[in-house]
Amino acid sequence: SATFSNHEMAIYKGDSIYMFSDGFVDQFGGASGKKLLSKNFKELLAGIQNLSMNEQEKNLTEYFTKWKGETMQVDDILVLGIRL
Repeated sequence: SATFSNHEMAIYKGDSIYMFSDGFVDQFGGASGKKLLSKNFKELLAGIQNLSMNEQEKNLTEYFTKWKGETMQVDDILVLGIRL
């Protein structure tokens, strides 16, 4: 059975919250053909979080397309961003 825990954190106007499936981070690509990984994806989100949501979408789409290159997409992708 799964174990769950509750976490509380302060959020403020202007903060961005992201939820995402593993599809983006598990995609093979880049120069070495390896997975992008969560750490790199979180760094990507941190780097674009000050952009408008439309610009973030464009940036993520372009990044993914470039990362994936000619490699087949391995999974569905969901990225949800909310700015407070």
